[in-house]
Amino acid sequence: MLPVYPVGTEMISSNLGVGRKDGLVIYFHGGMPIYSHLESDYRSFRFITSKFILQGLCRKVDISDCFHVTYDSVKRYVRRLEECGDSGFFTNDKRNGGSRYKLLPEVIDRMQRYLDDGKSNSEIARLEHVTEGAVRYSIRTGVLKKRLFSGNPYLQEAIEPNAVSPMHTGHWV
Repeated sequence: MLPVYPVGTEMISSNLGVGRKDGLVIYFHGGMPIYSHLESDYRSFRFITSKFILQGLCRKVDISDCFHVTYDSVKRYVRRLEECGDSGFFTNDKRNGGSRYKLLPEVIDRMQRYLDDGKSNSEIARLEHVTEGAVRYSIRTGVLKKRLFSGNPYLQEAIEPNAVSPMHTGHWV
C-alpha cells in the first residue's frame, strides 16, 4: 500500500513531507505525522530539520530547497546538533535574550571603563574581539555612554558652549 499524504503537503524528499494547518507546521513520514511545531518556533524548526538530516530522511540541500533557507545555515544547525545535541537548540542564550550580539554584561562593563579612560572605538573593539560596528551600535543605542570630555584641555575649549573659534570671529589668525 502506498503512503497517502494530506492535501497541500509539500514533499521534502521522496518519503518526507511537510504541511501547515492552523498555525502549526506538521512533518509527515510515509504519510504519518511524526513531528509538529508552531510556525513561529524557529528553534524547533532548526532542531527537527537537522535531526531529519542526521537520521538520513533527507539531505541538507532538500531542506534548503524546500524551505528557502541558505545551505550554509542548514549546515551550521546540523553541526550544532552533532556537537551540542538537543540542548544546543533549547537552552537559553547567555546574551541577554539575544538582544546584543556578543556583548555579555561583563563585556559591556569593561567596554564602558575603556570609554571612560578615553580609548577609541577601534581600540575597544580590538581589545574585546568584537567589530567596531558593535561598539558604535552600543553607543548609538545608549548601552554604552561616551563622554565628550576626556581630560584633554584643548578638547574642553572646543566643546564649551561659549567658546568661539578664531575661524568664526571674522579675524585671520
